[in-house]
Order: sequence, then structure tokens, then C-alpha cells
Amino acid sequence: MRILLIGAAGTIGSAVHKELVSRHEVIAAGRHAGDVRVDITSDESIAAMYEAVGKVDAVISTPGATYFGALEDMTPEHNEISIRSKLAGQVNLVLLGHPYVNDRGSFTLTTGILMDDPVLGGASAAMASGGVKAFVQAAAIEMPRGIRINNVSPNVLEESKEKYEPFFPGFVPVPSPRVAQAYRKSVEGGQTGKTYTVY
Repeated sequence: MRILLIGAAGTIGSAVHKELVSRHEVIAAGRHAGDVRVDITSDESIAAMYEAVGKVDAVISTPGATYFGALEDMTPEHNEISIRSKLAGQVNLVLLGHPYVNDRGSFTLTTGILMDDPVLGGASAAMASGGVKAFVQAAAIEMPRGIRINNVSPNVLEESKEKYEPFFPGFVPVPSPRVAQAYRKSVEGGQTGKTYTVY
């Protein structure tokens, strides 16, 4: 398969790239690194990426900035970070990208454990992930030409626990290679409208 992997330089993206590259042609995309550059908060940038890459069999999205902070201190501007990147950015990858995905291809987006298991300071991140999950479920019944769409909802990663562990008390981190298997299941399998939760 020809796979467009967005966020390939990130912690999850790197693990997904390592998992898939031996069996598929993987095109790495990212804001600062990769075969092609993209800013998922910009419709123009997304469109330019697809135009540069051309037809693919699968699109995987692993990036998505979110805001962490106490609800009482959160402003609409803070929340907009999560909306523009994690939520709208990923949705727009589908809206602008489905003409570039071959028949019976797939999209795999990234959500997160906070939408189902909230933590203090994580309301904005949970909102964005929950929106992506709902979009995936609803879009799955309307995707054209047999294109599938799923999302992966990982727990906090072992590789990121030093940075994020204060936000996730009592959570047991998972290794990124295990998370990468969920993306493989979405791309190489046959399911659609699914959330693959990795605890």
C-alpha cells in the first residue's frame, strides 16, 4: 500500500512508521520534517500536501495539539488550540483528502484516553478527542467508494511519561510499539467506524 503518515516524526508517528515501512510505501508528512510539509490547522496547507503527494491507499493522522489547564482558567482562545488542531485539523484531513484516497482505502485518526477517562486539566483535550470519535462513527456510514475510517485512542505513552505523568495519576503507560499495532489493524484490516483503545 501507499500510505501517507502525518506526524511521522512524533512519538506515535515514529512507532507507526517503523511498524509499517517494511511492508508498505510510507510517505512521511509533518510540520517541520518529512517527505512533505503540512500544517493541519491550515486548509491551504492540507490541500497543498494532498496535491503534492497524489493518490494513496491510506492516510494516518497522529498529530493534534491540545490545551491542558484548569477549567476555571481556560479561555476560549486556549480551547481553540484543541479545536483547530486535534479536532478540525483531523476532520479536514478527511474532508479535503477523500478524493485522493483510492477505492476501499482508509483514514486512521488519533483521539485519546481522556475522552473516556478524564483527568484534571484535560477538558479541552477530551472535548477534541470526543469530537473526532463522533465524526469517525458518523462519517463511516457515508464515506464514498468503500473508504474506511477509524480512530486510535492511546493511553499515555511510556516514552512520554516523564512529561505527562503529572496529568495522569494512576494511569499505566503503554509502549509506543503496542500503540502502533492499533494503527496497523486499522490500515491493514477491514473494519470501519471503530475506536481502537490501547490501555
